[in-house]
Formats: sequence, structure tokens, C-alpha cells
Amino acid sequence: MRQASGRQITIAGCVMNTIGVSAKEGSGFDVDRMAASMSLEEKIGQMMVISYLKWEEDGNPARTVENTDTEDPAANITELNDEIRASIAHYHFGGVTLFAENCRDAEQTLRLTADMQQASRDGGGVPLLICIDQEGGNTARLRFGTMGPGNMALTATKDPENIRQIAGIYGQELNLLGINVDFAPVVDVNNNPANPVIGVRSFSDSPQVVAESAPVFMDALHEAGIMATAKHFPGHGNTDVDSHIGFPCINSTYEELKQCELIPFKAMIGAGCDLIMTAHIQYPEIEKETSVSISSGEEVYLPATMSRTILTDILRGDMGFEGVIVSDALDMAAITDHFSTEDVLIKTINAGVDLLLLPLITTREIFEQDQEMVDLAVELTKSGRIDEAMVDASVRRILLLKEQYGLLGQKDFTVTDEAVRAAVEGIGTRKSRQLEWEMALKAATLVKNENGAFPVRLKSGESALFLLAGPAADRIGAGELVTDRLTGTKALPGDAKIRFMASTRDNEGECLTAAVEADHVILISRVSSAECLDPGTEEGFSTAVFDKIIEARHEDGKTVILVSCQLPYDAGRFPEADAVLLAYNSGPMAKLPPLTGAGSGFIANLPAALCACLGEGEPEGTLPVRVPLIRDRYQSPE
Repeated sequence: MRQASGRQITIAGCVMNTIGVSAKEGSGFDVDRMAASMSLEEKIGQMMVISYLKWEEDGNPARTVENTDTEDPAANITELNDEIRASIAHYHFGGVTLFAENCRDAEQTLRLTADMQQASRDGGGVPLLICIDQEGGNTARLRFGTMGPGNMALTATKDPENIRQIAGIYGQELNLLGINVDFAPVVDVNNNPANPVIGVRSFSDSPQVVAESAPVFMDALHEAGIMATAKHFPGHGNTDVDSHIGFPCINSTYEELKQCELIPFKAMIGAGCDLIMTAHIQYPEIEKETSVSISSGEEVYLPATMSRTILTDILRGDMGFEGVIVSDALDMAAITDHFSTEDVLIKTINAGVDLLLLPLITTREIFEQDQEMVDLAVELTKSGRIDEAMVDASVRRILLLKEQYGLLGQKDFTVTDEAVRAAVEGIGTRKSRQLEWEMALKAATLVKNENGAFPVRLKSGESALFLLAGPAADRIGAGELVTDRLTGTKALPGDAKIRFMASTRDNEGECLTAAVEADHVILISRVSSAECLDPGTEEGFSTAVFDKIIEARHEDGKTVILVSCQLPYDAGRFPEADAVLLAYNSGPMAKLPPLTGAGSGFIANLPAALCACLGEGEPEGTLPVRVPLIRDRYQSPE
């Protein structure tokens, strides 16, 4: 495990030792003695990570759980009810994972984490690992906090210090809320452009670049006292299937993985990685064992999450990882479509997984099923089908990690006024918002600029049309933000007109007319999968409109700017565009968000890139992935 100084930090109002304090040096806890004193039920509980997302009974939200979310005013779990509190106390869970639905604002989130910890203590349990996916960009659960530009955008800035700054802010904000584990950074090498689930969450398609970038992110989390997680082992980048909804298969050999995907994981292990998360992916060239799918009846290979060869022989044996192995969520389709609950528990634990991410609770039924799953794991261990030696080894690793971060010594989780004030004032600050904007501009990459197309210098009386492709339609609120910002800086002539439109199935003619009549046109493309590039699909219908607009404007001697606001591979789809600007990330923004206070978080990449199109800021980024020319694959419908 990583060794560091024993300096102190304050987390959610509690003083604790940072990583580096061994089990017998810091607060005096003897992990081996503690583990030996635990019952089997307590040990199994330590291996389970629970997630309380929503609370519904018979399809109706339970009114005992308070929430102010206008879309679902009672269902999101933002405070504990008696049943949840009792469950945490009884089952001695090792951790809890929070999602955006659990985190309404800073004070509420801080009180929720403290209440969870107190529930664990009241039941005689060990303090919890409180986990969250705060990768940055689209995968940032604290919507009121600093969301950042995302990993690929950070790589595009060409400066590792930018990674350190942003990840450091994530760590500080998590610290203030009593969250101690970040399921980040993603260390997958995005070496398949068609990847629908990793994409801009990856730093690059170069294993060397990822191996240089990810440890910087991790070190910044460590400086803030936050545990870091490298994911998804042994690599989720070379797949065109999302394991949330399908069962990916990668035919790489072990030697091939060592030349690419495993390079960043090796770097993270060497730098002191705390946790490594598994991938629900089949590797038939490495793991030969098969199982009969419970849904299709076909033979499938065991995924990495259930592979002793991959987790114990390779990750622990060959690569020397001594930290905690955590599964990806066990309610993803790659698991639930093919394996029974019994097999999931037996194969996952016997393969070497230490922490199991239980199915996300959205109903009382799932709440009860998760508890039954824990009880079943106990029974399977008593019967010998789960190896109790593997359980003992896992619990020791979990307790050692908690001790190294000072959790075992925590007893008082009272939320002080000082802690509330620090959280409210220290999360999503004006300074961090400004930094996000600056990072987004540094990341924005101008990969093509011909015919003087970029930037647009609007003159008095001119008009500019911003047309969002169908998959980007829910980003139209960025237009209001851009207009307000440019008006505030007096970057727009008073009588210049900016129009934001979304392309739909029914308005092709209107879009074409508006584009031909406008003095300047900026097309906004959002690609999240290969289907978004294909005019024959529901996701890609707007590309045909874009093709026609580019052709029509060229016939009139006018130019077009193409802005890519997600995966950068659409740069190869529209080579005829006069200028192509990559933003690498964007988030839903149906309306202008508040610029300060609760709910003020937004991803700055797209609005910053659009401001740059009108001369407000200069893009500085370089392309961190290779973009294939793919336009010739598609023909616009007649």
C-alpha cells in the first residue's frame, strides 16, 4: 500500500489521520485482531456496498422521505428513514454509494453522510466507506459542485497541472461532505472510437498518456484525504458494447493487454492506488470458464468480475496489487441477464472481489432483495460454497484501508455549524466556476479552420444561427448562457441577432431555410455512439440535415463551423465543414442555470466553445485521440 506522512486533515468536521498511518502505528487499531473478533455476518456485511436511490412502495413514492426535487418530489432518498437506518445498523455494510439523486445541496448531503455513519456506529459497526462517482464532466454526481471539463478535455489542455487542479477541487469538495471514496479516475484506454460508454471519460487512446495522467488525478485526491479508484480492470476501452445494457466481449490476449490496457493500471498500482474496480467484460482468450446464461441458455464466458484468473492470478499475482478490489455495479445487464444471484455471489467473491456493489435500491422490493442477497452470502459461506478464507482476506484489506485513512477511530459524527458553513461556502465557488470555464477554453481544440470561418466576428445587423443536432437538443439552454455572457461583455453589437434552434424529425425544412438565410452558421453535433453519425438512425437523423446545410451554404459561398460537444469522432464525419471545434463534453441544459448557489453546477465546455466561436476566448487544445475519416461510410438520404 502507498506510504505517506501521518499529517492530519479535517473531514466533515472530524480530525483524522491521512493515509500512511499503519494499522498498528496511528490510532492503535489492530486490524487482524478486529477482523478475528467479527462474526461471519459482520464480515460479509463489510464486503457489501449499498446504494439507496429512491424509496417507493407499490409504485408510489413513500412520503416519509423528504425531497424537493420537482420531477419526483418524494421518491429520492436525501435523508434516512427508520427502515434504512435500521438496515445500515443491522447489516454492518462496508460502504454506501451516493448518486446525484441523494445529493440536493451541500448541507443536506453533509447531514446525510453523517447520519449514515452514525447509523453504522449505533449498530456497533465500522465507519462506512462513503463512495461516489465524481470523475468530472458528465459523470459528476455532485451537480451543485464543481463538475469540471472531463478527462479527455483535461488531456487536451496539454498540462498535467490542470488535471491536478481539477481533481484537487473534487477531493476538497468530497472531503467537506464526508465522502471518502471517489470511484475515479477512469484509466481505460479509449482505443475503440465506437465505444459507447467510456469515450470522453478516458484521458486518451494512448496507454502512455493515460498512465501519465491518471496518477496525477489520484495524487490530488490523496492530498485531500480521498481514496481513489482505478477503473475498469482490465480495460473497458476496446469495446462497442455498454456493459450496463449488454455483455461486451474483448478477444485480446493477455500479452496484448500488457501492451496497452494494463499499462495505466500498472502505473496506478505503482503510485499507490487504493481500489481497483472490475469490468463486466468477457475475455475468452484469458478466462476460459463458461456458464450457461439464465436468459438465453447460451454459453457465456465469465466476465472479469467473476474471473479468478484475471483478478487473483493476474491483478494480484502478476501485477502485485495489494489494495481493495471492488466490483462494478452488480445490477448491470452484463450480470443480471446471464447469472443467478447465487452464482454472482459465489463466483465474484471466490474470484477475489473484496467489495460488492449491490443492486441500486429504487423500490422497497429491491431494498428487501439486497438484504436477502447479504443473508444468502452468509449461508453460502457457511456451506463452504464461498471460500471463507477469501472472505477473511477481503475483510482484512477493507479494514486496513479504513485504518489507513483514519476511519476506524471515528466515533462522533455530529455535524457542526462550522462544518455546514465550510461545505456551503467551499463547494462550487465562484473561483472554481471560473477555473472550469478557463479549463474548457484551454481544452477546446480547433482541428480545422479554412476560409476564415473561425471565429465569427458579428457585425452590426448580422445574424448567427446555432443549430443543435437532435441528440444535443437538451443543451439548448447553453444558448441563453452564451447570449447573456456575450451581452454582458459587450462582445455583441446591439442589433446583431443570435438564434438557437434544435433539429428535430419534423423541422428539416425550417432548419435549412434558417441556415441559408443566416449570415453565419454554427452546427452543434453531439455523438455518444456510432449511431449518432448515421443519418439512417433515430440518433443520427440530424447528420443528414447538417450535410445539406453545409452543401447549401457552400453553394452560396458561405462558411459553416461544426462544434463537437461530446465524442470528438464527428470531426471525421463532417470533413466538408470549414471549421471544426472540439469541446469534448457537455451536459443537459434546458434552461439557463443559476450561476451561484444550489443547483448552479453545469459543464462549461459547450458554452465556452460557443463563446469562442464568436471571438470570446481562444481555444488552445490539442487532439488527445486519433479521429478516423468516416464520412464516406454514410450517404445522405435523397
